[in-house]
Amino acid sequence: MLARRVYTWFSPPEVAEALVTYGGRVVYAGSRERALRVGRELDAEVLDLGDSVVIPGLIDPHVHLESLGLSLNSLDLREVSSIEELKEVLRRAAGSGTGWIFGRGWDQERFKEGRCPTRWDVDEAVGRRPAVLVRVCGHMALLSTAAAEELDIERRVGDRAIRDSSGTFTGLVVEEGVGEVMREFWRRVDDPTLSKYLLDAVSAAARYGITTLGVAGTSLRVLSALSKLASGGSLPLRVRLYLDREAFDKVVEASLAGPIEVGNLRVVGVKLFADGSLGARTAYLSEPYEDEPGARGVKLADREVVARYARLAEELGYQVAVHAIGDAALDEVIAGLAGCRGRHRVEHLSVVRDDQLEALGKLGVAGVVQPHFIVTDWWVVRRVGARRARWVYRFRTLSRYVQLALSTDAPVEPVDPWENIYAAVTRGASEGVELSRYTKGEELTVAEALHYYTYGSAYALREEGRLGSLRPGYLADFAVLDRDPLEVGVDELRRVRVLGVYVGGVRVL
Repeated sequence: MLARRVYTWFSPPEVAEALVTYGGRVVYAGSRERALRVGRELDAEVLDLGDSVVIPGLIDPHVHLESLGLSLNSLDLREVSSIEELKEVLRRAAGSGTGWIFGRGWDQERFKEGRCPTRWDVDEAVGRRPAVLVRVCGHMALLSTAAAEELDIERRVGDRAIRDSSGTFTGLVVEEGVGEVMREFWRRVDDPTLSKYLLDAVSAAARYGITTLGVAGTSLRVLSALSKLASGGSLPLRVRLYLDREAFDKVVEASLAGPIEVGNLRVVGVKLFADGSLGARTAYLSEPYEDEPGARGVKLADREVVARYARLAEELGYQVAVHAIGDAALDEVIAGLAGCRGRHRVEHLSVVRDDQLEALGKLGVAGVVQPHFIVTDWWVVRRVGARRARWVYRFRTLSRYVQLALSTDAPVEPVDPWENIYAAVTRGASEGVELSRYTKGEELTVAEALHYYTYGSAYALREEGRLGSLRPGYLADFAVLDRDPLEVGVDELRRVRVLGVYVGGVRVL
């Protein structure tokens, strides 16, 4: 394979003129002349990519595959700027088709009315149609009255149902309440549709140069659907699954040693939640929220739970990935993982105090972070206040203590890695994001961001010896780009186009 430039590694950047792949792996990276000579000896096909640039396949280690597929086939509410506009979007949706309406991406911080929508707002637009609208973070959802009644959700989720000052259910649910709603919603989706959603999500990721996906917390049903696709050769990208607690409990009960592998699919661990999100004010903080002094968030798993699952995972050869956004949640995770032998993951690390950095470093964990949160959470200084703002999304500081991996948490953020890299490099300064003024010096370079999107993410998946590089011996997973991301201006990063994607040396896009 010949190209204008082939990046085999990004820290620091290593460049070759050509690659030779054989049996799905890179066997040579270097000069064109020698590559052609090696290729002739192996009777290999010559692929001349002209002026294109080749990079190791990008790895997104934290996505929600079925939710991404569902979002691609549902109402996109990210750009809605008022409750009145939300109603209009819902009216149009209710005017066509029948059955359930699903949408995702609304954010009350963008709304002109300055409040969360309620079921009465939704009812005004959809009438008696059941509707579920998930907030952008995935930790809060809004149901129409018809949906709430059909699911009997107010009774089933208890204090995770949000009530107004008179004690009346508003249609909003948080945390486990969202999980209960989505479990019921997915029961209404048949298997062929689920498989379609999964493949839609994989195809969307491939278009951006992603060759491996880590699925953060999923069910046995999704595992079964992906296994069928993988065993039939219909799963073009590598997919690594972290099961939800309920599914992992079944794995432990059956004493199934890991990783479990079927074609391009591997089951590698379990996903835990230590808290919620800053957007829903359910992230667990050590001090109250600046804009809601009576709240500190929600603790969803304590140190004993984290320690128990880490022990079970290690005994069977799996890995734990723990969601921790608030600093108090991170305290629980650090205590729970202390003394563990294996390499585990901490997801998000959104608010990290100075005194937690050394403790994280001693754990040897991978830190899986989402730079685009900076842009989406443009209001975060209001949430935590100016004093704590410097603790938020402090990627460069964290990189001195843990191996960073970059991800999108799609569909929480767009699955587009180039938007994510742009956010890592600029930290929203061009968009006027207030946090950028409090966290100067936390920006990453493009090369660093690409290193964390390749080697760093492979490290998080415990596959850094086979993924994340195009050095000889690594799997031949790579993306072909229309321009060199290390040479273009920052604004042009978001215009990088992927011309081809190869997994194991085979073109999949």
